[in-house]
Amino acid sequence: MSGGGSGSGGDGPWRTRRRPPGRGGRPDHGGRDRERRAAPPADAAARPDRRDEVRLYGMNAVQATFARRPQAIRKLYLAGARIPELQPLLKWCVANRVGYRVVDEEAELDRLAGSGRHEGVVADVLREPELALGEWLPTLATGPQCLLWLDGVGNPHNFGAILRSAAHFGVAAVLLPADAELALSGAAARVAEGGAEAVPLVRMGAPGESMDLLRGAGFALAATVVEGGDDLFAARLPGRLVYVMGAEGEGMDRGLADACDLRLSIPGTGAVESLNVAAATAVFLAAWCQVATAET
Repeated sequence: MSGGGSGSGGDGPWRTRRRPPGRGGRPDHGGRDRERRAAPPADAAARPDRRDEVRLYGMNAVQATFARRPQAIRKLYLAGARIPELQPLLKWCVANRVGYRVVDEEAELDRLAGSGRHEGVVADVLREPELALGEWLPTLATGPQCLLWLDGVGNPHNFGAILRSAAHFGVAAVLLPADAELALSGAAARVAEGGAEAVPLVRMGAPGESMDLLRGAGFALAATVVEGGDDLFAARLPGRLVYVMGAEGEGMDRGLADACDLRLSIPGTGAVESLNVAAATAVFLAAWCQVATAET
């Protein structure tokens, strides 16, 4: 029981969605807050466009970026109470001439984050470049691997929860359709609790071509459907598997589901129609993890 049914949606067998430009917020340097001003780096003129940045918030999201990609941090905002535990990050900012600002007013951090769930820290961060499926796939290790193909998932909180589960269960990558609007946002990164830094986003090409590439790399594709699929817990799952997850409301594109090698459903009581797509993803990944553990 994944999120939504398996209706066709769209005008053809493959739905396409306009891909918007990246999002980024311009830092506010005004106000009476205390600000640590660093000298501009020598390559300031070569800095990326603001659209290549994303505004992250939440301790785990920011700390995960600092742990994996400190050079991606462009600006930091924090509450005074966070200074002691963010000392390593603040020292790195000073050493690398990255500006940070201690914000006295909670409302100001709320405004900067666009949310009250910032946990006292906000950061402007360079987006990690998306990888192309054809270039990324040959670099993937042999043996059991699981990928997630997100067909129409758009809610940032669901996306963040999916990334968190993907990181927990060791998913190799999340696959995004060529024209999908889905992109990492501050809200998604916060819900992912650091998982967004652990799972690469890979952009696919045409669906048929992408399926050929995946099958050529030894993957089977499994459509996750609300009803009519094989019982997930009784099915023999292959070690190299792509779960294709449908949209939150309208479900998976029917043409895409029919083109998959397997159709899987999560059995339940029927008291509710289906699981939320993020919850369903966690269940599907746990089932695959059992198979992968047995094979290694």
